[in-house]
Amino acid sequence: MSQPSPYGEWQDPSAPRSGGWPDPQPPGASPTDRPPSEVPTQLGYPAGAYGTPGQAPPGYGYPPPPPGYAYPAPQGTNGMAIAALVCSLAGFATCLSAPVGAILGHVARKQIRERGQQGDGMALAGIIVGWILTGLMVAFCGIGIVAAIADSST
Repeated sequence: MSQPSPYGEWQDPSAPRSGGWPDPQPPGASPTDRPPSEVPTQLGYPAGAYGTPGQAPPGYGYPPPPPGYAYPAPQGTNGMAIAALVCSLAGFATCLSAPVGAILGHVARKQIRERGQQGDGMALAGIIVGWILTGLMVAFCGIGIVAAIADSST
């Protein structure tokens, strides 16, 4: 005698279903034979489920924009912000372009606020790196001058 499977009896997948999910539409029936709340919409949901098609259920984000509305195109990155970051980073090698990068960064941030462009982070990075390198350059020059004066006096 065989034991029954703990997962139930095996059924032939080609056999007609008994129980479970009903057929979406009985053979020979038309969509008008159903009540309006059961008529499927474009997405396959009943009409009363979430309102009209294309409308999100309540509490799920913003409604779609009105017809004919176009979102504003995003502005590009400010070129001066890119130049500020490049000049500030080039200050590691040249030392003279670091203050130029810092000044370009200040001008770029003003332009970004006025024009609504992107690149504020690059401009800010150019300002920070440029002024730090400028400060280090001034400090090393000061240390060099003090060392030269101390050496000449001995």
